[in-house]
Amino acid sequence: MRVCIVVEGCYPYVTGGVSSWVHGLIQSFPKLEFVILSIISSRSMSGKFTYQLPENVTEVHELYLEDVDWNRKGRKKLKLNKTEYQAFRSLVHNRNVEWEAVFRLFQEKPVSLDKLLMGEDFLKIVREYYDQNYSQLVFSDFLWTVRSVYLPLLFTLKMKLPKADLYHCLATGYAGVLGSMAKELYGSRFLISEHGIYTREREEELLRADWVQGVYKNIWIDQFKKMSKLAYEKADLVTSLYEYARELQVDLGCPVEKTMVTPNGVALERLKDIPGKTEEDEGKINVGAVLRVTPIKDVKTMIQAFSFAKEREPRLKLWIMGPRDEDEGYARECLEQVEALGVTDVVFTGRIDIRDYLGRMDMTILTSISEGQPLTILEGFAAHKPAIATDVGNCRGLIYGENDDFGDAGIVVHIMNVEEIAQAMVDLARNEPMRLQMGENGYQRVVSGYQIGHMRSKYRKIYQDFSDSMGLRWDE
Repeated sequence: MRVCIVVEGCYPYVTGGVSSWVHGLIQSFPKLEFVILSIISSRSMSGKFTYQLPENVTEVHELYLEDVDWNRKGRKKLKLNKTEYQAFRSLVHNRNVEWEAVFRLFQEKPVSLDKLLMGEDFLKIVREYYDQNYSQLVFSDFLWTVRSVYLPLLFTLKMKLPKADLYHCLATGYAGVLGSMAKELYGSRFLISEHGIYTREREEELLRADWVQGVYKNIWIDQFKKMSKLAYEKADLVTSLYEYARELQVDLGCPVEKTMVTPNGVALERLKDIPGKTEEDEGKINVGAVLRVTPIKDVKTMIQAFSFAKEREPRLKLWIMGPRDEDEGYARECLEQVEALGVTDVVFTGRIDIRDYLGRMDMTILTSISEGQPLTILEGFAAHKPAIATDVGNCRGLIYGENDDFGDAGIVVHIMNVEEIAQAMVDLARNEPMRLQMGENGYQRVVSGYQIGHMRSKYRKIYQDFSDSMGLRWDE
């Protein structure tokens, strides 16, 4: 079976939880052929892999959401026929979108995006939409905003898809559009595995963003909802990492009979007998943050909270372990914040092998403003380390338990609550018996339900069911 993994903004260019999951999944099925279709921002990222691809990855295809239109031949204006016009109108107006006709328009016709977005048909469609819904706005601003909203989607619709038996998309959004289009064009199977609920994450980002204002935020949000609705409708199966995420998918329009919970898993053996504390750690209570230094991880709040906790408990030391190159401006601001606060014992390690550091930690910490089911918490539990985490995604379920009686495995705090986060660090630092017991509770929770073998078994069954449904030979 040939599986096309469709990812957005992660593997194999960026390290992190989702990328690690994809890499591990591919390695788990060495006799399956995998093709990677990666959605990235621009051609400047092309080929800059941070992972060595497994041998069973035979191709990598790239889609750039910020690109130029290469189809500019001739000066003839683009004119849509009646069927094409109606399909494109349904897309922009978001009313009973005729997706199949939209797919055919951009896959079968050499459409120039420049000519389309600057043409009379697009102007007429947008003007009608404007008059019906947004006439209080300045039309020229509205027109250019709609163009910017649709350009990445149109690049997606023009993508020449590699053929595969199964399209396994790690999100809805643009990835979901590709999976839906592949199913329509090739009759392939279509699987979605959401690690975070894409629509909700984009909505949260847009509500905080300062590059888009007022009702224009709603236009962008509606675009992502539209794409996710398509993906949920066309998918054969939609998985999530935990029960509440599955319920959110259903609330967002995914048919309940398509949904399945498939928790993350970690390799316990990999974190067994890892090195413990060194002479450098003597007299220190180490707090480990394994993350990408990016705004969504809210490292600034973590640093601020640590500075308060350090005043109360001088033994504390913060280790920020992970790459700083994804958002270099934000990483620089974090370094400057440490210097401005005058706080000591904050270490930025850069990219690491967690086996070299996790055994030295007394606890892990995650202050993200959005998460799914963080692997870093599970990896900490596998190393018998309790966690402090914000109440996002499945962090509460991992730390306090869901349908088990193992007990608390750390402390859950509110997003951006500096005082709560600081107090949690102090409480764990000053109560060693509680800290050790919480670490043991977390370990037992991982053993019970979050081992990588559990995850592999679920996906083996999923892949084999798809293979059988297509009459393909399943060979492991």
